Amino acid sequence: MLGNIEETFELLFDKNNNVAYKALQELQKESEETDCVYPFIDRLSDMLDSDNSYICTRGLTLLAYNAKWDKEYKVDEIIDEYLKHITDVKPITARQCIKLLPIIAKHKPELKNDILSALNKANISIYDYSMQPLVYKDIQKALKEIKKL
Repeated sequence: MLGNIEETFELLFDKNNNVAYKALQELQKESEETDCVYPFIDRLSDMLDSDNSYICTRGLTLLAYNAKWDKEYKVDEIIDEYLKHITDVKPITARQCIKLLPIIAKHKPELKNDILSALNKANISIYDYSMQPLVYKDIQKALKEIKKL
């Protein structure tokens, strides 16, 4: 299975976004059930630095879905980098990041306060007026979900 996971992982970087998105969906589903994507956690962390917002978002997504398998505290090590994406220059990336935070908070209760603090401090005035209410709503929803945990 690992060879297949490795091949699928490489497809996350495919120039064809449809191919990459399918790979993301497969790896996300796999991550919900097993820890077979977890060995790639360092590469997922590196994806957060990508100038390509699609690649960055894929990294954010799979890191969140692998938080429950994180026995080595890798997510804890990169949480500050992760939380910077709450106010990513691309609002779509920011919104994805915000929506994923309750998943991390659920599996990493020790990070809950850091996440809540970052959400509360987020400056959404950097976004166009049309995007601000959407990002604001995402933040409020995430805060509510995390506080329930």
